[in-house]
Amino acid sequence: MQLLSFPEAATPPDLRAQVRALRDAAWPPSDPPADHDTETDTDTDTDTDTGHDPALHPRSMLLVDDGTVLAALDVLSKPLVHAGRRYRAGGLSAVVTRPAARGRGHGRRLVAAAHEAMSRSGLDLGVFTCDRPLRSFYESAGWQLLPGTVLVGGTPTAPFPSDLPGFDKVTMAAFFSAPARESRAAFRHTRLELYPGEIDRLW
Repeated sequence: MQLLSFPEAATPPDLRAQVRALRDAAWPPSDPPADHDTETDTDTDTDTDTGHDPALHPRSMLLVDDGTVLAALDVLSKPLVHAGRRYRAGGLSAVVTRPAARGRGHGRRLVAAAHEAMSRSGLDLGVFTCDRPLRSFYESAGWQLLPGTVLVGGTPTAPFPSDLPGFDKVTMAAFFSAPARESRAAFRHTRLELYPGEIDRLW
């Protein structure tokens, strides 16, 4: 079993095709939801044919066994300005586990590996939302709850917040750099204006 990581555009075609098939099954292109969650999925509002916004520097992480993708996720990143300070922020997007491989810890292993990779990448923090029932899953992989925090996606003129009616989201985070750790309290019970754009409205 291998943990592989590539810039999204450089993912080998056979692996990328498998990932696309897994995501199309989880989120059918003909009926895309506003937000994505499956057994181990987190949020994105991505066109599954074109991929993520290149401006978010998408990087794919895959757990592969003998050429078969068991689990996949993408790490997106952009600057975040909050409480007057600028941070390098990243987030998990489009986390999916092959249905036949669920319940074996593959998703948790991949999410924990992403946490570790992000901690070494120069990011100040990681932040994303997930469905409330998945909170304990992400906590078991090294992420922590930001109580009362709303992640605001979309754009400043067309915001897409995680507390929209019908959503039951929590915000998860990890603080990697010393400046981020020192400012941890500023990220609780607040609205984080992430604004990743119109393609990945809420990673």
